[in-house]
Amino acid sequence: MGAIVRIPDFTPSHSGLGFANSFPSQPDVSVRVPVYGSVDIGDASNGVCGGMVFTVLDLRAFARPPFPDTEPPPADSALFHYIVRRLIDSWDIPNGVLKYLTWMNTPDGDQRLLSFTRRGIWRRTLVDEWPKVRAELDAGRLCPMGLVTVESRNPGDLGHNHQVLAYGYDLDDDATLTIRVYDPNTAPARADDVWLKLPIGDPGSPGAVEHNIDISHPIRGFFEVGYTAKDPGDLQ
Repeated sequence: MGAIVRIPDFTPSHSGLGFANSFPSQPDVSVRVPVYGSVDIGDASNGVCGGMVFTVLDLRAFARPPFPDTEPPPADSALFHYIVRRLIDSWDIPNGVLKYLTWMNTPDGDQRLLSFTRRGIWRRTLVDEWPKVRAELDAGRLCPMGLVTVESRNPGDLGHNHQVLAYGYDLDDDATLTIRVYDPNTAPARADDVWLKLPIGDPGSPGAVEHNIDISHPIRGFFEVGYTAKDPGDLQ
């Protein structure tokens, strides 16, 4: 059965930040991740999408008005430092970073070896993660999502992944799912029509994820990102 769900009173052009994801360089953060050891992540010039997503969630959680800024804040501003701190929070160090790395090292489809089956990203997305995202949206809550875009064993490729904020979905009778998202990379003028679309009928048969999110890589899969609210009120 089809469904159309939207979070009330949320439109990216008005509820999101008034600028796109374009920032000056910020030093890398080195973190220790199980199995991988020390991993450098976090140059703000590569994007602070997770920080922007968490900041938008914070504004809504505490009923704060949107920031008036229409240009990315300068590197010495309180707002810039707040977004960067929330970016680091969005990584959920070390477990969140490990999840990205694990998915980057997982094939799209299931792999069978004798009696063991290693589940692919497609099945993990449809069976494990989409129900979590749907439950949040059905309950009227925005849902941050991590998008895995690359297949790589190189931790240096972590920055190619992306974070967005789901605020609704359309599920057609033919099991085609369209998730509506706030994409920090997309300029506010075009922000209200950003989506990703995929068939969800067969977890064992990887399909293609269509999207118009402003990233250069394909989307292999997605998962819910854990979020804890923080009050940004002292910045306004």
